[in-house]
Amino acid sequence: MSIPESFYKELLDSLTDGVDFVDQDRWITYWNRGAEAITGDSAADVIGTSCWDNLLRHVDGNGKELCHDGCPLAATVLDGAGRDADVALLHRDGYLVPVKVRSAAIRDETGGIVGAVETFQDETAHVETLQRVEELRQLTYLDALTGAGNRRYAEAELGVRLAELKRHGFPFGLRFVDVDHFRKANDIHGHEAGDAVLRIVASTFRHAARTHDFVGRWGGEEFLVVAAHAPPGTLQAIGDRIRTLVERTVTPTASGPLSVTISVGAALARPDDTPESLVARADEPMYQAKKAGRNRVVAEV
Repeated sequence: MSIPESFYKELLDSLTDGVDFVDQDRWITYWNRGAEAITGDSAADVIGTSCWDNLLRHVDGNGKELCHDGCPLAATVLDGAGRDADVALLHRDGYLVPVKVRSAAIRDETGGIVGAVETFQDETAHVETLQRVEELRQLTYLDALTGAGNRRYAEAELGVRLAELKRHGFPFGLRFVDVDHFRKANDIHGHEAGDAVLRIVASTFRHAARTHDFVGRWGGEEFLVVAAHAPPGTLQAIGDRIRTLVERTVTPTASGPLSVTISVGAALARPDDTPESLVARADEPMYQAKKAGRNRVVAEV
């Protein structure tokens, strides 16, 4: 028994994903109800028009419009290869909709390309879920005041780095940092100024860090800076770099500009370390730096 053509149209129209067909010249020959719902454009308005006339206004993650340069559907029509892409399309009402686009070639009996089919799925809910996950991650792992990793994150990061050291031999160093005379500055200039100092110090650490380094707030005015792949001879040098950068920062306050310094203790991780033992080994030279006059770096011998 032959199946009428209307059956396939109803089948495609029942999909929530958008489906459209284009011929070799990228004129749109089919537009299902899913496409209407996602774009706001009816089949009557779309069929017989060209997708290369910026109809869907596909935009990549950099804001580049793809209709005339980089369109996955156009590339599929040319070479027959299927493609997937995460893009956004312009809804009829003027806002962008994130979509997952897939294209596949349509061929005739001889194998020649006569057009292409494109499906696109509304990814709004997925994107919103990822954004929410990122918000929860920040609430869980980031210090609300400074934006640095919080203590829980720092402890987990040290555990991961120590496991890599034991398994692969990747060396890393730890700098335990304390802001000098912080309580005195807090008492003189107020808690808002103290909070601003901590934010500036944390921001300075993050901007000085390399890609694989880690900055965390251990508590109060104490921070951890984990330097990845750090050979022994770099402990003092990296510590001095962040110390000098902090010394040159200025925090505006109601009573005038405020500059602070830091004392830094540095230790190289060992395979038999735990997060607690490594922090203790970096904490001890930090106190030696305090006793020696502050604003200095002391590396574990």
